[in-house]
Amino acid sequence: MAANGLSFIYRAAVPMAFGAYLVQSSLYDVRGGSRAVIFDRVSGVKEKVIDEGTHFLIPWVQKAIVFDVRTKPRSISTTTGSKDLQMVSLTLRVLHRPDVQSLPKIYQQLGQDYDERVLPSVGNEVLKSIVAQFDAAELITQREAVSNRIRTDLMKRAKEFNIMLEDVSITHMTFGKEFTKAVEQKQIAQQDAERARFIVERAEQERQANVIRAEGEAESAETISRAIAKAGDGLIQIRKIEASREIAQTLASNPNVSYLPGGGKGTNLLMNVGR
Repeated sequence: MAANGLSFIYRAAVPMAFGAYLVQSSLYDVRGGSRAVIFDRVSGVKEKVIDEGTHFLIPWVQKAIVFDVRTKPRSISTTTGSKDLQMVSLTLRVLHRPDVQSLPKIYQQLGQDYDERVLPSVGNEVLKSIVAQFDAAELITQREAVSNRIRTDLMKRAKEFNIMLEDVSITHMTFGKEFTKAVEQKQIAQQDAERARFIVERAEQERQANVIRAEGEAESAETISRAIAKAGDGLIQIRKIEASREIAQTLASNPNVSYLPGGGKGTNLLMNVGR
């Protein structure tokens, strides 16, 4: 009886295990930020895109290929020549994602590593094409315009492969040693020219200030001469008296002076001021 029970359990365990395997194999999950396409061994890649969640498929006959559809960054670097034959090294930062509705076509034509197959190629193509249309100096002074041209052309080319670009920007741009040295020398020359112009302007301002000062002194001297001529000796006598008073006050406030010498009639501190 016991042997019969064990035999029954053994016979039932095999189908149950096989059934559990089939159920497990027929379920698959599509996580958040992902989409899936189904490859059928009979009919090929199905056109329907599978959304997030748990889904069924036919084991062995069908296979789920899951794509990450979130926006991802990628850097594209190249070294190419400008219009004036200067070597330029550029690095782009690209934010990209697949066109969700075109995932079956992307899988058929490119595979899951679609970005690795497409972006470096079209990125270098667009960079070389755009940079060749500008001189090295224009690449510096018109960097925003160059970036916009690259963005527009690269988005257009990527869209042909069902890849959507959210943002394209130049993060790094350097030039060859010869051009860099020439730019530095030009900057030094401009700085020297600015310094020389400043020195010339300062000298001119100083010259004008001296002229104005001399004119003021001449006008002041002329005014004094006219005043003296008009007042006669009276103005001079007043000035002598004022000077004599100031000297006397200074000597009187000095503790080291205890005696002011006096003279006879008409003699004072300033050579006979009263005469």
